[in-house]
Amino acid sequence: MARLTDRGLTGGMDPILVLGGTGKVGSRVVSRFNQQGTDVLVGARRTGFDWLDQSTWDPALAGVRAVFVVPLDGATLTGEFVSKAVEAGVERVVLLSGRGVDVPGYGSDDNTAGLTHVLGEKAVRELDIPWTILRPGWFAQNFSEGFFAPAVQAGELRLPAGDGAATFVDAEDIADVAVAALTEDKHAGETYELSGPRALTMAQVADAISTASGREVRYVPITSEEFIAESVRDGWPQQDAADFADVIGAIRRGLDAHVSDGVPRALGREARDFATFASNALWSAVPSPWRDGRPST
Repeated sequence: MARLTDRGLTGGMDPILVLGGTGKVGSRVVSRFNQQGTDVLVGARRTGFDWLDQSTWDPALAGVRAVFVVPLDGATLTGEFVSKAVEAGVERVVLLSGRGVDVPGYGSDDNTAGLTHVLGEKAVRELDIPWTILRPGWFAQNFSEGFFAPAVQAGELRLPAGDGAATFVDAEDIADVAVAALTEDKHAGETYELSGPRALTMAQVADAISTASGREVRYVPITSEEFIAESVRDGWPQQDAADFADVIGAIRRGLDAHVSDGVPRALGREARDFATFASNALWSAVPSPWRDGRPST
């Protein structure tokens, strides 16, 4: 792996830039390229890239042939960035978007994270270079290394999801699809809806984690108002808490229960099951639930 400050690459081909290269999906994409011997650059604050500092964009894009774009939630900078990428000579863009972008009622019109994806997808579709859009549902890894991990460690998932179910997708599958889209021509112009192979309620998730981890975890359904109030007490900004409650509400309303065909369509195999994820996860560490100042979904 090369950092943005170290451009002495080997291999004879221009590198691939992975924004969010230290996150749940990006780090796995970087790992796969490292294993393949593909030159890859990590775009993250610790390597010199900052979404909010556009002076870092040009150095990150110099000599790059393809970009995996993990947008900054709550910001509308994706369009400006991909336009600059084309100007810099980038030949392919793969965007990590989200489920529900074009589903009426999935989220409120003023949900800032949703707006990030809506405008980002629009900008990418208008590019004159090959592009691919990935729309994953809820990450299974949110329970082991993301937003839900502290609650799992505490043994109680208090969420406004009701009895709704979601087809949680393994970040390993998302990374596999991203790598394929970044390196294979057949994915150009595709929008892949990514999910796991079956829907689980939060109670079923808690049971699966309990079985795999040996730790008792239970699900406690609460209202959106209770979730927002508890999150604010824990130090969340009010708007972030409200936005996240809004997204979780899609589970309660049954909008996350459908199985999507993106993984088998892109990779020619079935998506990993949540039970497989749970059996392979490390349940001992409690990571921060925040990414770049915002909860990651």
